[in-house]
Amino acid sequence: MSVRRTGDTNFKCAKSKLLGAESASGECLAFCPRRRKDKGKHPCQQEPYWFISVDEPGATLAGMRVLGIDCGTECTGYGVVELDGRDKLTCICFGGIKLSARDPLPQRLATIFERLSCLIQQHRPDRVAIEDVFYAVNVKAALKLGQVRGVAMLAASSQRIEVGEYAPLTIKSAVVGYGRAEKGQVQLMVARLLELAEIPQPADAADALAIAICDLHTSATLRRQNAVAR
Repeated sequence: MSVRRTGDTNFKCAKSKLLGAESASGECLAFCPRRRKDKGKHPCQQEPYWFISVDEPGATLAGMRVLGIDCGTECTGYGVVELDGRDKLTCICFGGIKLSARDPLPQRLATIFERLSCLIQQHRPDRVAIEDVFYAVNVKAALKLGQVRGVAMLAASSQRIEVGEYAPLTIKSAVVGYGRAEKGQVQLMVARLLELAEIPQPADAADALAIAICDLHTSATLRRQNAVAR
C-alpha cells in the first residue's frame, strides 16, 4: 500500500516503482485499501509528507513490531520494522512528516501528533522507540526538539503503547556495532539489514528505522536473557 499527495514532488513510492504502477504524470497508482473503503482522500494525503509502504498496514508477521521516530522540527522521520520468530528484520513502511518553518510551532506539533497517531492506528506497533535527549549548543533548538519528543511520546502513550528511549551511541552500536559510526555508515547498514535496494529517504526516515532496529535488538536480547534465567 502506498499513498501520496497529488503534486507532491517529495514522494517516492517503492512498490509502484517495482510494479511499474506510476502514471505518466508520476502519480502513484498503487492500491490503497483505506482509500477504497472511504471513497475519498486518504488521511495521509492531507499533509505534505513522504510515505513508502513495503507491506499492507496491520499485516503483522509472527514477531514484534516497532515504530521508530526521529523527532525534528522541520521533518519528523518514522519507520516501522518487524522482527519475526527467526530473527529476520522486515521493513513495513517508512517516511517523513514534512513541516513548514513558517507555521507556528503549536500547529507543527499538532500535525506531528495527528500523523503519528494515524500511523499507530494503521500499523499497530507493539512498541514505539525514539532517540533519547541529548545536549545541544543551541538551547532554543533543543527546547523545540524536546517539545516534538513530548508530542511523539503522547501519541504513543495515549494509545497505551510503551515507549523506549535510546541514546545516539546505543543506536549506532546496535545497528553498526560501533558507537562512533558516521551517519552515512548507519544509513547504509540500515538498508543492508532490511534488505532494501537503496538507502531510505529522507535521511530522517533512515534514522527512524535505525531507532526501531535498536529497540528490536535490545528487546530480543532481553527476552533471551530472561529465558536463560528461567
